[in-house]
Amino acid sequence: MIFAGKRRKIQVFCIMVVAAVIFTGCSKRGDTKEESEYKKIIVGSDRYEPYVYRDDDGKFTGVDVEIAKKALNKMGYEPEFKEITWEKKKEYLNSGEVDCLWGCFSMNGRENEYKWAGPYLYSSQSVVVRTGSNIQKVSDLAGKKVAVKESTKAEEYLLYPASDKVPDVGQVYAFSNMNEVYASLRKNYVDAICGHESALNVLVKSAPSEYRILNESLFSSKVGVAFAKDYPSGFVDELSRTLEKIRKDGTAAEILKKYGLNVEKSLMGVTKQ
Repeated sequence: MIFAGKRRKIQVFCIMVVAAVIFTGCSKRGDTKEESEYKKIIVGSDRYEPYVYRDDDGKFTGVDVEIAKKALNKMGYEPEFKEITWEKKKEYLNSGEVDCLWGCFSMNGRENEYKWAGPYLYSSQSVVVRTGSNIQKVSDLAGKKVAVKESTKAEEYLLYPASDKVPDVGQVYAFSNMNEVYASLRKNYVDAICGHESALNVLVKSAPSEYRILNESLFSSKVGVAFAKDYPSGFVDELSRTLEKIRKDGTAAEILKKYGLNVEKSLMGVTKQ
């Protein structure tokens, strides 16, 4: 579908298999409870490496999966990750099919749409191009074709810029998942791709001689856990406090290091509060 006007947006949809997978694992030494003793909480997310994705055995893993498990276990809960169609995330929350949305979800501009736990991480919205591209800075995106993941802040910022820093791009291609975003640049369908820096680094690290990330970012975003507006405030507030504890005790830093993320940069926004 192409929208007329200053911006044109091409929506590209793919068939997505929605599956419910229970995130399981053996209790580690030092845990005070067996896994069966924890109450379940359903976490809605899609695949967004390195935050939430499936390992070779088909189990959910990633930065947010591990952070969720650490935080919720401390509260007496066990997260059960459920793969959802991200553009329908509000329907899942409102119907009660999931308790929360967790997966590198930007709070910026959505503060009043949900009840939030966090922010617990900070993420830069960045741009990746081919190594030989003449795009050197964000302003060079003017008139270019850019791919993003659908229903993300990158899509919103490029279609409806709230700052003079965001250029007037030619076309915005919105894909259902990051693999399709990566493929659009790999096959030269677009001039650049935009999204969370850590997610874009997945492509850059896979072929560092072919892709590069711009030094200049579009903007920085706060990352949080989203609940429906009528979800019990006591639980959400406790989760916020627990996430802050695992940041201060170094647990979050260890998880970030494990997945190759920049600890100082990822925790910067939370640290400055």
